[in-house]
Amino acid sequence: MEIEIMDLYKREKYLSKIRGFYHECEIIKVLTGVRRCGKSSIMNLIIQELLQEGVNKSNIIYINLDKKPYDNMDTPKQLDELITSNAKASGKKYLFIDEIQNVRGFEKMINAWREEGNFSIFLTGSNSYLLSGEMATKLTGRYIEFEILPFTFDEYLEAKTFFGKTISTDKGEELRNYILEGGFPYVAKLNSIQDKRRYVQNLIQEIYEKDIRRRLKIRNRSVFEALMKYLINNFGSTTSLNNIVDDFAKKGSPIKRETVKRYIDALIAAKVIIECDRFDMKSRKSIMGEKKYYLSDMSFFYALNTDNRINYGPTLENIVFTYALSKDYSVSVGRFGRFECDFILRDNAMNYAYVQVAYMILSSKETEDREYRSLESITWDNYPRYLLTLDPLLQKRNGIIHANLIDFILEGKSF
Repeated sequence: MEIEIMDLYKREKYLSKIRGFYHECEIIKVLTGVRRCGKSSIMNLIIQELLQEGVNKSNIIYINLDKKPYDNMDTPKQLDELITSNAKASGKKYLFIDEIQNVRGFEKMINAWREEGNFSIFLTGSNSYLLSGEMATKLTGRYIEFEILPFTFDEYLEAKTFFGKTISTDKGEELRNYILEGGFPYVAKLNSIQDKRRYVQNLIQEIYEKDIRRRLKIRNRSVFEALMKYLINNFGSTTSLNNIVDDFAKKGSPIKRETVKRYIDALIAAKVIIECDRFDMKSRKSIMGEKKYYLSDMSFFYALNTDNRINYGPTLENIVFTYALSKDYSVSVGRFGRFECDFILRDNAMNYAYVQVAYMILSSKETEDREYRSLESITWDNYPRYLLTLDPLLQKRNGIIHANLIDFILEGKSF
């Protein structure tokens, strides 16, 4: 099968996480993420790096189950026979399968190839059904997941440069463009906002058809779409299943609690929304029932709404949330007493950071005091505390790091 070598924007943020596993045969590498976020391109970039290292082309097997002639392949036996017919080269082989979830029950067969001991296996999938059920039980400890997101703001500007697009010297203007256009890689290639918006609208339909409807029995599509729009419109707001049920009942559209949970789980599985738990710092426990949902990409909001006005509060939170995820932080919302911190971050070394996000604070002493107050109330440890805003001038106050959000992200800083 022909390996397509393309000129691609190099997403070093993710390649650097995967590179140490390129030649590991014991661990299956699984790339997950919302549809069209760039998983296939990252897979192609990995193949290019292997070829540059000197791996023979005949030792690389690439199968895209969303493209002809493999788009009708849906049984493990068919896929197994295809792999066998292409695994003739001697030595270590590198197996890449794009959209593996198209083949139901693939887990046992893929694990059998892993057991061969000379296959480094890479899989991509558009939803977290990959990491539930059979895969979670049969392949526990035998795979590692890399979650891919659409472009963060820093990647968005780098990709625009890569694609030869004009970039404004006003980074605030570019931030506004990023918010309205979103970070899907293909969008960065398009010129008009109309084309970008139309692409995302079609993408939402594709996600519904391929990642939700086929796997979930939805009796009433209009109810599902109403719930999806409700969650997208209320991104960054504290909500619960009971609140949603009550809100729909007040609008004369009653919906069962179990149905709400099933639909939310489907949107999370399709990576349209990302769940962020609330954490009580005093009890060190999650606050039951209360969650926030952020968007994997801001374009989902604008594709479903005609109003281009930006509510910077939740929007900037969403941008910081996905940026922190892209840097491998675990993210939760923190509550301590009467105060709440937008995010508590934890890295893989179990270090914490506290982050508050606001539009601008220095135009009003009241606003400044309000945004600093929750961070100033954190007195039980010495982990860093950040206040990220769009203020051009920065404040120094009680050891809290006040940083310009745009500069922080474009400089690729960690917390």
